[in-house]
Amino acid sequence: MAAPRAAPPRHPPAPHWPRLLLSLLLPLLLPARSDGLGHSAELAFAVEPSDDVAVPGQPVMLGCRVEGTPPVRITWRKNGVELPESTHSTVLANGSLMIPHFRLEGGGSPSDEGDYECVAQNRFGLVVSRKARIQAATMSDFHVHPQATVGEEGGVARFQCQIHGLPKPQITWEKNRVPIDTDNERYTLLPKGVLQITGLRAEDSGIFHCVASNIASVRVSHGARLTVSGSGSGAYKEPMILVGPENLTLTVHQTAVLECVATGNPRPIVSWSRLDGRPIGVEGIQVLGTGNLIISDVTVQHSGVYVCAANRPGTRVRRTAQGRLVVQAPAEFVQHPQSISRPAGTTAMFTCQAQGEPPPHVTWLKNGQVLGPGGHVRLKNNNSTLTISGIGPEDEAIYQCMAENSAGSSQASARLTVLWAEGLPGPPRNVQAVSMSSTEVRVSWSEPLVNTKEIIGYVLHIRKAADPPELEYQEAVSKSTLQHVVSDLEASTAYSFYIKAYTPRGASLASAPTLASTLGEAPAPPPLSVRVLSSSSLQLLWEPWPRLAQHEGGFKLFYRPASKASFTGPIMLPGTVSSYNLSHLDPTVVYEVKLLAYNQHGDGNATVRFVSLRGASERTALSLPCDCRKEEATNQTSTTGIVIGIHIGVTCIIFCVLFLLFGQRGRTLLCTDVENQLSPPQDPRSQGDPGILALNGAGRGERGQLGRDKKHVDVKELEQLFPPAGVAGLSDPRPTQDPAAPIPCEETQLSMLPLQGHSLLEESTLEVQAPCAGPTAAPAPQDTGPARLSTDAAAQPLRSGQ
Repeated sequence: MAAPRAAPPRHPPAPHWPRLLLSLLLPLLLPARSDGLGHSAELAFAVEPSDDVAVPGQPVMLGCRVEGTPPVRITWRKNGVELPESTHSTVLANGSLMIPHFRLEGGGSPSDEGDYECVAQNRFGLVVSRKARIQAATMSDFHVHPQATVGEEGGVARFQCQIHGLPKPQITWEKNRVPIDTDNERYTLLPKGVLQITGLRAEDSGIFHCVASNIASVRVSHGARLTVSGSGSGAYKEPMILVGPENLTLTVHQTAVLECVATGNPRPIVSWSRLDGRPIGVEGIQVLGTGNLIISDVTVQHSGVYVCAANRPGTRVRRTAQGRLVVQAPAEFVQHPQSISRPAGTTAMFTCQAQGEPPPHVTWLKNGQVLGPGGHVRLKNNNSTLTISGIGPEDEAIYQCMAENSAGSSQASARLTVLWAEGLPGPPRNVQAVSMSSTEVRVSWSEPLVNTKEIIGYVLHIRKAADPPELEYQEAVSKSTLQHVVSDLEASTAYSFYIKAYTPRGASLASAPTLASTLGEAPAPPPLSVRVLSSSSLQLLWEPWPRLAQHEGGFKLFYRPASKASFTGPIMLPGTVSSYNLSHLDPTVVYEVKLLAYNQHGDGNATVRFVSLRGASERTALSLPCDCRKEEATNQTSTTGIVIGIHIGVTCIIFCVLFLLFGQRGRTLLCTDVENQLSPPQDPRSQGDPGILALNGAGRGERGQLGRDKKHVDVKELEQLFPPAGVAGLSDPRPTQDPAAPIPCEETQLSMLPLQGHSLLEESTLEVQAPCAGPTAAPAPQDTGPARLSTDAAAQPLRSGQ
């Protein structure tokens, strides 16, 4: 359970006038910062008021001292309202507030309790101090009195009392109306009102009282008797924790007391650890009594769960208890805002970063008034960044960053100076915006009243009226026109417009903003997707349009089997709906689904989908019928073309390989003495040269010798190597020629020559000496042997090189 929030005791019970005099003199003794001219260049606090606890009827003084350019006027606020001047409270010359007689509410007079702020103002602006809370000193009755206790000799006794008061009461104990001896190591007094007595003895018996005191009062609790019986039996007792640590919430620099009382026989050993495994440390740490952990001057790093363990000596038997300590830290700044000067029409930015525990909340003040986002003021990064766009003379002020959490508050200030160039034009006048369509607005304006000669153009600032200022955008406009059409806007939407005039010196002040709404139109077709849930159900999905509900709109859904003429529907759906399920459908048919959006301007165009339910594990979403057939034909044609292309490619590769193979074979068969083996037939020596083969008129014996001495390529082998259409003399598909028919002028013929043990196949052109159609053409030989290579009748020799 968290301890109640209370101010730490700043002052012990003592006479109050010395404290008051010290408070009065302290601000006067502190030196003031100066810029060398006897005053500070900025307006800032040198001393701020602090929280305090006051005694009714006694004087209270709240300190405040300000540095800044005189004259500086100082006033005070109570609970946000300015305190009027009166005899009950007085503002001293140094700025401090004096209340001679602090009072509580009663007798028609208001209470002086509350939150006080010191307010300082000069010609540059106004600043407000941190809040100081003043509370009346009080003391309640005891709500927990000590209880009678019986203990054995050598055991443990514990008394506790609880009482609330401001400031926090100091607790002492009395035994038989005599203050107990705090030097006795067996007696442990804890600040939270606990008395522990260890190693009990008979003389410890008596009546104990709890005494609570603060500046408000002193109270004594009921008496509680301690009875110490004879010594224990000495039997073994398991370790046991009588009282474990409580959950505590403290502020930094306070003292944490984590109690742990353990018993057992033999006496257990008490140890402490953190649940997260981090070391507890040694600085500011002490163990009070037999096991109480005291942490002085706590910091945020001390926060965590603490575990008390009672161990039986020499064993691993132990008992544990745990409590959580939460340490809060008042807000403090890690980055202060800095005073800046900026030209009019530009943007000013202040940054303020604060830390604390819990994390502080940041607010901004302008001359003491809370500044919220809106207009040309923007707050970002959890209010740590203040941006003011298009600044003007009215923005010149002192801006304060206020950081506050449950542990306290802090403030920091900075000044904005707006630099105004001479000769700048005034703001454009008579700005008007007229809607032209659902996407266009025409904005017109008049020239500024003064300094218009140097205007080089205008800048129109545009944003949706509902959007924050940071979403604003601009469009430049020539100086030659005083109107501009803004396009690409959203239908049925309100927009805000203002304009500035620009010169080489800078920008004018912004014109007064004007609002205009675009005309309405029917909604666009909604994007629609379909998911097949089962063989008889569909789920339709689309994006919700909440704006439709603002314009009396929604969605209309229709569906039908594609073979039927009429739709089922409309099914009316609100604009916030984004899905709809169709069930009890026929799985054997294709359905047409149509969705459209509507508003007060009518129905928009529909989105159509065709869906087949065949196969519950997959969905086929089609477009309009014509597009489906076209896409299907395109896909089919594309697939056929791919297959044909693959076949053609493979065929070409095969022919290329064969061509390369046989081309290489032909080159291998060539030899260097081809010309020596080929000679004109007119040479008589050629008749007796066995190395010359006459293609026309060769005898059977010579052909037989050829067959014995050289490899022979017969007609069947040639037919297999070359296509019949390309070989004229192998298997002649032509009809038998008449011997008397004229011989063609050119004809392809195959010749076989014996070269290096191979038969060479050569394609050449016959050169005929006789006329192309002479009557002396000899008939073709009728030899049908395997060596026959030609069907020509002309016995003309093959010339070398032909």
